Amino acid sequence: MTHLEKSLEEISELIYQKMDSLLPDQDEGGEKRLHDAMRYSALAGGKRLRPFLAVTSANIFGVSQDSALQVASAIEFIHAYSLIHDDLPAMDDDDVRRGQPSCHVKFDEATAILAGDALLTFAFEVLADPSTHSNPAVRCELVRCIAKASGSRGMVGGQIMDMISEKTDLGINQIIHLQRLKTGELFATSCEAGAILGNAAPNLRNMLRGYAYDIGLVFQITDDLLDAEAENDKSKKRKQKTSGKPTFVSAMGEQKAREQAKILTEQSVRHLSAFGKKADILKEFAYYVLNRKA
Repeated sequence: MTHLEKSLEEISELIYQKMDSLLPDQDEGGEKRLHDAMRYSALAGGKRLRPFLAVTSANIFGVSQDSALQVASAIEFIHAYSLIHDDLPAMDDDDVRRGQPSCHVKFDEATAILAGDALLTFAFEVLADPSTHSNPAVRCELVRCIAKASGSRGMVGGQIMDMISEKTDLGINQIIHLQRLKTGELFATSCEAGAILGNAAPNLRNMLRGYAYDIGLVFQITDDLLDAEAENDKSKKRKQKTSGKPTFVSAMGEQKAREQAKILTEQSVRHLSAFGKKADILKEFAYYVLNRKA
């Protein structure tokens, strides 16, 4: 196991423990079904890449682990909400998520909608809590940045573009814009969150944002490439989500998409030059995203 793989595994376990402690208990009250659905989706597993970026960037600035884990958990709650809503019949209509029934299949559609709503709002309750950071200005900045990355100028804006793209031909620049919103903004803010917690200068925050923007695009390109490989090789089981939608592969072809992913990875690493060895694990992570097989 490489140093990076060990770090990913350790941070994933710490995030699970923190989310488990933060989420509402599975009490016997009228909210039990809602809390069950929230925990079912948020604790279901996954790569935990956004929390990894938040915790790792916070380490660069000497932020306490508990504070970093709390912010990272809030970001993962937002990601979990987005997946619940993405799977709904009105959206991607997926019955399986992470190898188990989607939230609306396990419970019902109305409960899934409410669980997503509850996770989104709970994330901001966590971010605004004094236990996240003693400085209210830092908490406000976290709320502002993460709200923007999650809303119409970020993830949700990218999602509506993604839905429209099923019926509209998009050029490569439009696909890049779509993915910068849908995937890149939350990646970028996850990385920047560690700098916000550390009261870092604006130029350092921007360097981390630039790094994570590029990584977000690489992540999506490799996702598209893995989908294309699975479509060509039926022995590779993979949840197909791109049918009828323009992708980097459909717009550029596989070879150019691979080349672009490599260029973006190398560009992302250059953003980290000012941090020296403190950012070595982020550099390693960039190549991990480029070369991932799942």
